[in-house]
Amino acid sequence: MKRRIDAPLRIPVLVLAAADAVFWVAVLTIAVWARHGFVWDRVNTSGLAALALVAVAAHLSIGYFSGLYLGRFRFGSFEETGAFAGVVAVTAGILVIVNLAAADPNLVPSSAVVAGASYQVILGLALRYGLRLLRQVQRLSHHPREHRAVIFGAGDAGSQVARVLMEDPNSDVQPVAFLDDDTSKDRLEVQGLRVVGGRSAIEEVARRFDADVLIVAMPSASAEQVNKVAEIAQSAGMSVRILPPVAELLATGGVRVADIREFTLSDFLGRPEVETDVESIAGYLTGRRVLVTGAGGSIGSVLTQMIARYEPSELIMLDRDESALHGLQLELEGRALLDTPNLVLADIRDYEAMRRVFTERRPDVVFHAAALKHLTMLERFPSEAVKTNVLGTRNVLRAALEADVARFVNVSTDKAADPTSMLGATKRIAEMLTAGCAAVDSNVYMSVRFGNVLGSRGSVIPTLRRQIENGGPLTITHPEVTRYFMTIEEAVQLVIDDGIHVRDGEVMVIDMGTPVKIVELARRLALEMGYGTEIPIEFTGLRPGEKLHEVLSAPAEEPLRRPHQLITSYPVAPMDMDGVSFFETMSDPQSHLEATWKIVEPTSFEVPLPAAVER
Repeated sequence: MKRRIDAPLRIPVLVLAAADAVFWVAVLTIAVWARHGFVWDRVNTSGLAALALVAVAAHLSIGYFSGLYLGRFRFGSFEETGAFAGVVAVTAGILVIVNLAAADPNLVPSSAVVAGASYQVILGLALRYGLRLLRQVQRLSHHPREHRAVIFGAGDAGSQVARVLMEDPNSDVQPVAFLDDDTSKDRLEVQGLRVVGGRSAIEEVARRFDADVLIVAMPSASAEQVNKVAEIAQSAGMSVRILPPVAELLATGGVRVADIREFTLSDFLGRPEVETDVESIAGYLTGRRVLVTGAGGSIGSVLTQMIARYEPSELIMLDRDESALHGLQLELEGRALLDTPNLVLADIRDYEAMRRVFTERRPDVVFHAAALKHLTMLERFPSEAVKTNVLGTRNVLRAALEADVARFVNVSTDKAADPTSMLGATKRIAEMLTAGCAAVDSNVYMSVRFGNVLGSRGSVIPTLRRQIENGGPLTITHPEVTRYFMTIEEAVQLVIDDGIHVRDGEVMVIDMGTPVKIVELARRLALEMGYGTEIPIEFTGLRPGEKLHEVLSAPAEEPLRRPHQLITSYPVAPMDMDGVSFFETMSDPQSHLEATWKIVEPTSFEVPLPAAVER
């Protein structure tokens, strides 16, 4: 039969005060009686009664004025223990003075007062411990649990995790043991559970306790520490759950079951996530007309969903992919009839279409996320890279200038920093065109540059997931190749947040921590998916235009300022839009390729580029 969980046991302070008063009478009586060899006839009963009355009056008065009986201290806490002991000590001192001041002989033997005070401390604390234990047992949930968990971290956070899991009737996890690398905690008992080792014992402890979950309760630990523990646990076949950072726990007032979440690849990034200035964001988006190009893409779709939270007066979603717009409307509105004016089917390569949309809708803020992004494809088809990433961006910028857009944010990539590929080169030119608009217009035109986005469509994560599900092999270009990573949500927050901090013509770059080895990412993904680390890996070699290690800024780029602790701004050489007009007369991919590199390679951050390229 399932045990009913009642409301927590409540102990009124008046009950505690009454118990403490009774204890004083009892302990003084026992101490005096014992002092006289348990011969009651030798006891000065009137003196004992008088002293007991003084003890009760003094203790209750001091306890009241010190806050002990006013609910000032958490029941059963160290603070209440200290306060109670202090009240007893002061009361004992008063009793000694009264006893010595009494007529000869003393009311009771002085040694009996000291002994009685010691008994009072023992009885009072025993009462509080017993009541707290009773309340703790009463609050325990005894419903069947699906999972058995080992908690890594036997500190305050780990203790709170164990307590909330034991008490929450909706929790599916039963804590069974603790682990901690601090050897001084070996054999320590926390919340009734024993510390049974450190990280080296994870696999053995999982077998011993039949545990399938490891909860990492180290909110102040670095990402590297958490990752090492998580990797060992996943190798042992355990799923991993973690606590958020200390700042988040402080904001919520302590550990809750809801705070304990699954360990994800975003925890593998090794750096704190960017926090946005919500009030400022609301200030430039709420009540404004906002247009997003490439709204159906990985970045664009999340971007539109986040913008929608700030209640713009109109959110215009533009894309050339009708299926992507269909999925986006379904996600945002729960319907997908494609009949609402906020959905616009148009190609940024078509200037007249852009001009018409901007003239009719008059957006206040534009986020330009439309682009071709697959490096290998753009190396094979350079003309397509130019037509979309360069001329398409020019079309959107020109339409924005004509419509007097107040704020324009161009979404760029780390490939644009010291580019070696057509993707990077064309996105670099897009940054330069954006900076060129900033130089001739009083409104804000800027770019945002970030690295690989975890889980974006066509990125490495979905590819690796599919290969893992198929049993391998995992195809990776080079054993040492590294990339910067960020979550989609983080990338979108950066795009929106930088709209606040930006100055004209700058490119904003997020500090994405230490680059991640793709090999390590693949192994971690295999562990997370429960496939272990035995899936074969095939190295295919770096592709044309691909870097072994990405950079966030070129060697010639000097940082301008840090508007945010994780964001740095860099200058961009401005370029006039007429400087790319010659591309329109070209039809040969090789010509597109050569002309692109003539623009990018001589880039100087001290002298602006010429408006056109010599042909």
